[in-house]
Amino acid sequence: MCIFLSGKENCITFAAMLSKAKIKDIKALEHKKFRDDSGLFVAEGNKVVDDMIHSFECEWLIANASWMATQGDIPAKELLLAEKGDIKKISFLKTPQDVFAIFKKPDYQIEEVNPENQLVLALDGIQDPGNMGTIVRIADWFGIQHIVCSMDTTDVFSPKTVQATMGALAHVHVYYVDLENFLEKNRNCTTYGAFLEGENIYAKTLTDNGIIVMGNEGNGIRPEIAKRIGEKLFIPPYPDTTETTESLNVAAATAIICSEFRRKNLIPHATF
Repeated sequence: MCIFLSGKENCITFAAMLSKAKIKDIKALEHKKFRDDSGLFVAEGNKVVDDMIHSFECEWLIANASWMATQGDIPAKELLLAEKGDIKKISFLKTPQDVFAIFKKPDYQIEEVNPENQLVLALDGIQDPGNMGTIVRIADWFGIQHIVCSMDTTDVFSPKTVQATMGALAHVHVYYVDLENFLEKNRNCTTYGAFLEGENIYAKTLTDNGIIVMGNEGNGIRPEIAKRIGEKLFIPPYPDTTETTESLNVAAATAIICSEFRRKNLIPHATF
C-alpha cells in the first residue's frame, strides 16, 4: 500500500507503508554482523536524523504521516510511513521518537588521516557504547575530525552508540585498523597517551598536532600500544593529597585532555 502526502510548498511526497519484512530487516541491524553484511546502520530521533541526513546516504526514512507532511524534499531513497505502534516495534529507545532513518555506512580511507598536521584521537579497546558515543561528541566539539580505533573497539555504528553521538558522527570520521601498525607508520609524529604514571598534563607542553591514545575502561592502554607512545600524560586529582577514586571515566578523561590541548594552543603563553 502506498499513499501521497502533501508537503510544504505544495510539493508531493510518495511514501510506502512500513512492512513486516522491513521491520525484520531493521531490527537485525542491532547486530554488528548484519550491519557489516548490509553496510547499513540506524539513527533515531528528529535531531540525530536531521544532523546526519545530509552527511550520509539515506536508504530508508521512516516516520509518521504528520511529520512527513511538514517536510520539504526528503533526501532518502525510500520513504516509509509508520504508525506509532510500528515505530515502537523498530525502535531501540525506551521512548521512541517520530523519525527513524537507515543510513549507508561511509567508506572512509585511513589515508585521509595525517597526524603530522592535525590532532587525531586513537582508541585502544573502548567497550562501552555510551563512552564511545560521548568521545565522538567530544572530538566534534574540540574540532578533532578523525578517530582511529583498534579492531576490538566497540562499533560506532551500533544503535546505542549512534544515539550517544547525538549527530556528531556526521562531522567525525571513525576508522577501525590495526592500531599498533598505525602508530608504527606514524612513529615520527608526537604520540600522547593517558597513564596513571604519566606527567602532569597541566605542566606539560602540548603540540597542536599528533595522536592522543585513550585506553580501555578497565585495563587502560595495552603494553604493545604503550611502547609506541612517547609522551605519557596524567590528569592529577585536586588537591593531590586527597584520597579519590582510582581513575576517571575514559570519556571524562578524553574531554579534559582534548580541552587542555586546545586551551594551550589557543592561548600558547597561558600559565593558569
